[in-house]
Amino acid sequence: MKVIFLQDVKGKGKKGEIKNVADGYAHNFLFKNNLAVEANTTNMKSLEAQRQKQKREEAQELEEAKQLKVKLEKVTVELSAKSGEGGRLFGSITSKQIAEELEKVHKIKIDKRKMELEEPIRSLGVTNVPVKLHHEVTALLKVHVKEA
Repeated sequence: MKVIFLQDVKGKGKKGEIKNVADGYAHNFLFKNNLAVEANTTNMKSLEAQRQKQKREEAQELEEAKQLKVKLEKVTVELSAKSGEGGRLFGSITSKQIAEELEKVHKIKIDKRKMELEEPIRSLGVTNVPVKLHHEVTALLKVHVKEA
């Protein structure tokens, strides 16, 4: 019997896949636990509609990420910190501080985990911080650290 999986089933199939399984397995396990539905024309059309909707949503997310990238690359986040000789900071500037300042000043909310800062900023000056907005879109955010 052909079924459409509604959820991942270990060893059998992933969500959205259409596979042939034994009739008893389908009736007694998959259908009972709402893990799959029979692959008839109605369910096939429904599956195709879901896939189209998901593609549209992914395209919209990508477009929003590209627009945010353009906005972010025009912005410079300015932070001030105490420093010693040679422009070395006494502390460091973390992605959390950058995210908070970006939201407070420019009203752009970005999760600190999306900022790919290898190590905290420990010197004065301008630093480019890569921000991963989407798996295909990465923006460069300018962070200007000045003397407090």
